[in-house]
This record gives sequence, C-alpha cells and structure tokens, in this order.
Amino acid sequence: MTIIYRYLALQVLMGLGIATAVLLPLFGFLDLLDQLDDVGKGTYSVKDAFLYTALLLPRRFIQLAPFIALMGNVTALGRLAVGSELTALRGAGISPLGISLAPVAVGIILLLFITVLDQFVAPQFQQKAISSRAAALEKSAALGKQLGIWTRDERNILRIGEMLHAGRAANIEIMHFDDNGFLLRYTYAKYADIINEGLWELRDVVIKTFNGNAMEIVSRESVPWEPFLKEEDISTLTKSPESLSPTELFLHVHFLRTTGQESDAYELALWRKAGGALTTIAMLLLSIPFVFGSVRAGLGNRLVVASMLGISVYLFDQIIANAGLLLHLNPALSALLPGVVLIAVAYFWLRRIF
Repeated sequence: MTIIYRYLALQVLMGLGIATAVLLPLFGFLDLLDQLDDVGKGTYSVKDAFLYTALLLPRRFIQLAPFIALMGNVTALGRLAVGSELTALRGAGISPLGISLAPVAVGIILLLFITVLDQFVAPQFQQKAISSRAAALEKSAALGKQLGIWTRDERNILRIGEMLHAGRAANIEIMHFDDNGFLLRYTYAKYADIINEGLWELRDVVIKTFNGNAMEIVSRESVPWEPFLKEEDISTLTKSPESLSPTELFLHVHFLRTTGQESDAYELALWRKAGGALTTIAMLLLSIPFVFGSVRAGLGNRLVVASMLGISVYLFDQIIANAGLLLHLNPALSALLPGVVLIAVAYFWLRRIF
C-alpha cells in the first residue's frame, strides 16, 4: 500500500507540475502584455516589463493555486483512468476514498509551500516589482499623487501626498482636532525628512491655528514633529493589501483598529489568504468526482469541464469579496464563504458517487 500511495502521490505531483507549467506562463504572458503598453513612458523599458512580470510570478502562483490543484489532480487521475490504472487499483480492493488520500496529502504539502511562499517570498518580490515600476514610470509608490496616503489617530489626521523614498515624503498635511472634533491646527509641509521612528523634520512649513473666529498663519523653514505612527506603518500604508504578508496584514489591521480607522480592506485581504487555502482543498476534492464519476469520458473533456468550474469559482469568489466590501459584511464571512460552500458541495458530491 505504501508503494501504491507513493506512486499516486508522484502522479499527482506530476499533474500539479503540468498545470503549473501551463497556467503560470499563460498568466505571466498576460501580465507582460499589460506591461508592454507602458514601455516608453518615463524610463520604463522592455527589460523593466520582463523584470516586473518575473517578480510577480510567486504571487501569481499563490493566486492560481486552487486552479492548479483542480487542473493538476484532474490531469493526474485522468491519465490513470485513461490507462485503466484506476480500474486495476479498484480491482485490487483499494476504495475510491483510499485513492483520494494521496491527492489530499499532496494538497496539504502544497498549502504548506504556499504559506511559506506567501510569508517570506511573494510579498518582497511583489513590492520590489511595484516600487521598481513606479520609479521607472516616475510615479509615486503610494496610493497615487492625487489621493496620497491618509491615516489618523484619535485627534490627528495625516495626509502624505507622496513617498519620494523611505526617508523623505512630500506634500504633508496634518490636522489636529480637539475632543469635540473641531479643527485646532492645520499644518502643511512641502517636504518631511524622516529622521527616525519618533521624529520627522518638516520643511517649508505653513501652520494655521484656529481660535474661535480668528486664524493665525505662521511660516517656518523647518519644524520638528513627533509622528503618531511607526516607520513600519508608513511602509505598510504605501503597499496594496494583497502585496502584504499575513504577518504584515495582521499587524496593520491591529494598527488601524487601535487608531479608529477603517480596516475592512486589509481584514478581507488577511482572511482571503485563509479562504484561498480552503478553496485549494475544495478544488482537490471537487476534482476527484470528475474522474470517478465519468470513467468513459476522455481526459480532454474532463479538463474542459474542470476549466469551466475553475472560472466559475473565480468569478464567485470575486463577486462575494467585492459585495462584502460594498455591503460592509464581515470580512471573515466574505473570504471564507466560497471555500466553505465548495467543500460542502464536494462532500455531498463525493457521498453521492462513492
């Protein structure tokens, strides 16, 4: 039995490899086509477009993991079915449930690999890709030059127009409020040099102080300021939620909650990482009935149906996530619901067939 399970696991690994070799270059090529549209803007070159696409591959692999699991397992078990090997295994007394244990075991190994990749590799590569592209296109690595970065604590609102680099920001606005929510002081600085975690040096500063109906305006060449957010918080604010590691997302959600800010987008991104794991397991389970439930069907037909299922799952997941943000639903519910529903469908489908 050990030899048989090793053989099945090896076949599933080969199937996952085939699915990865097909899907990852395909989506990488689509990313490259999208980047080629920007070639010639600023100093952005074809080399930069290829580099951006290559650095994004670990993130694409994580995003495609559920579909790689589905297509890979259908490919592996489908090849065994076409070669009558599954029939031989069942004739030897091995149940479909026993045969299914090998794909599930490989799926658990895949999830462990994805977890390490998502924590230590993909975020760094993706952030490097975004910052390099932004620098070549001469754009801010923040949320955009028009919107900037907004954050707050209990009595202050901070807007950073643009992060020029890790140690300097531009177009700084600081609004200080009293306990009743009335604006007491407005500070604008053309630049801010980040000296250390507890000190910024504001440059070319204009300070407006409000006292009843009176307003006092003072201009200063430089003003020291103690920020209410840490250096890692600033770094996190300049990154999109999906580019952050699970640890970074957890810490940033805690920061947003403690400062009374909206954290739904970051909470959803955090929970979707767990939701992706559930969806990957669900896809593995759903791929099994494709093989045992249609023994006479060819491998090509199975792959077509599996592809349609994968597209449907992707659309379902996106609809639920976006609806959750728009309707302010619980982020955990929005992120985990697709995976839970798919596992339930797979469970009842497997029970019906086996």
